[in-house]
Amino acid sequence: MSEGPLIVQSDRTLLLDVDHADAAACRADIAPFAELERSPEHVHTYRLTALGLWNARAAGRDAEQAVDALLRWSRYPVPQSLLVDVADTMARYGRLVLEVDPAHGLVLRSSDRSVLEEICRHKAVVPLVGARIDADTLVVPRSERGRLKQALMKAGWPAEDRAGHVDGTAHPIRLEESGFTLRPYQIQAVEAFEASGSGVVVLPCGAGKTLVGAAAMAQASARTLVLVTNTVSARQWRAELLARTSLTEAEVGEYSGERKEVRPVTLATYQILVSRRGGLYPHMELFGAEDWGLIVYDEVHLLPAPVFRMTADIQSRRRLGLTATLVREDGREADVFSLIGPKRFDAPWRDVEAAGWIAPAVCTEVRVTLSDEERITYALAEAEDRYRVGATAASKLAVVERLCRQARADGQPTLVIGQYLDQLDDLAAALGAPLITGKVPNVERERLYEAFRRGEEPVLVVSKVANFSVDLPEASVAIQVSGTFGSRQEEAQRLGRILRPKADGRQAHFYAVVSRDTNDQEFASRRQRFLAEQGYAYSIIDAETVLDSNGAHGRAGPDRD
Repeated sequence: MSEGPLIVQSDRTLLLDVDHADAAACRADIAPFAELERSPEHVHTYRLTALGLWNARAAGRDAEQAVDALLRWSRYPVPQSLLVDVADTMARYGRLVLEVDPAHGLVLRSSDRSVLEEICRHKAVVPLVGARIDADTLVVPRSERGRLKQALMKAGWPAEDRAGHVDGTAHPIRLEESGFTLRPYQIQAVEAFEASGSGVVVLPCGAGKTLVGAAAMAQASARTLVLVTNTVSARQWRAELLARTSLTEAEVGEYSGERKEVRPVTLATYQILVSRRGGLYPHMELFGAEDWGLIVYDEVHLLPAPVFRMTADIQSRRRLGLTATLVREDGREADVFSLIGPKRFDAPWRDVEAAGWIAPAVCTEVRVTLSDEERITYALAEAEDRYRVGATAASKLAVVERLCRQARADGQPTLVIGQYLDQLDDLAAALGAPLITGKVPNVERERLYEAFRRGEEPVLVVSKVANFSVDLPEASVAIQVSGTFGSRQEEAQRLGRILRPKADGRQAHFYAVVSRDTNDQEFASRRQRFLAEQGYAYSIIDAETVLDSNGAHGRAGPDRD
């Protein structure tokens, strides 16, 4: 028996002793193929899932590496049945291959005849394939390429897609690297994507995903459709492309609720694509409006279901997904794998931080004790209302005010982030700070963001509209007062708002203000799982410690109760 930090169990769960000296090294070894489920103070629970193992396989890791990691770090003998299970699961990826046959066009070929026999009898697969050419090969209608990959994924036999992609209409694009150079991990990400032509690149917030997209566009040098979360994001992409590439203003169009420009590089919002008219999606025709050579899906973890359906029809186009986390709260990670492509590159947050490309961050959970009146209100609330009651408790206000005062005294631009508009209204009034919600026009949002960047507004109170694709490099403190229940991807995105490197090298501070002994505390723990997987630890302090302190950020001691 070794003294390793990991306990490997036959039910596919892995228990990591986070207090162990080798916990960080172990986490780095298992994170590419294991998913973090729970992250309390001392023992984190990971689970081995088929999708996690297939993503690792598609990214170039083999079963031997996964097995070696489990054997290296396990405190006790690893169950042999689990090792066999890991190897067998990873071996399922790639036994079926989609490729182009010179005589028959798109075909599905198997290296294991019994697998082909099995899927030929699968109800969901049969309507999507054509004639059998030989014992190992089936004809596949080109129009069914995406739907077949989805069906095979659900059947437990994910196909490796080697059928290639069309070039699309050529359009010269080059990077203008006079004022910058791609970072090593950005180069690796582009190379990993280019080798396959489809797939997902996972990089921390603030690590330059837009530049990876720009570099992929330069490699393709073709007409490109970029799908983004909102109009603000579209305009940030536009500014970055004009600054970093040879593209001119006349070559970059915006396709949104405000403008309908289709140009060699078109930036379209998810909102406009999924807007309905008479039960139809009239703007979905944008996918087929041009001979695109590349489609970029920004924040791919937010991809709406109708866009998945259209993506199934355009499998011949190069597809690049960009995200900080592959976690989807709707459970459709398998559809990202099937239709956008597997994870091709993943840069651990802490590795990027250690290299100085993103700011170091301290995460703190501040637990607030409710007043007697608030506790009674919470206890009497209907089950579906309890989270809102706990999350919006007025007792949080004094803590937020104190943290903002400390940040202002330290010269640290601050974002106060929440879910509920009435709570944000109260906070904005109490702090004397501007409020940005979905009701604020884009022009006004951009004006306030610019005032924040220039230091004219030291505090912004923002709703979930600021979760994604908002470039505020000066922000160094974020105070989260409420969120979308247990959303892990939202927590990651909110931390990401403050991870741009600071000119003076200072660290960032992320505070989650949580109501003690409510489901607000429970959901906060769930939200923290993804960041815990990346190596971030939340210290827990009592609100009274904050209210009584006179020092700067990070000086409060741990919660003792």
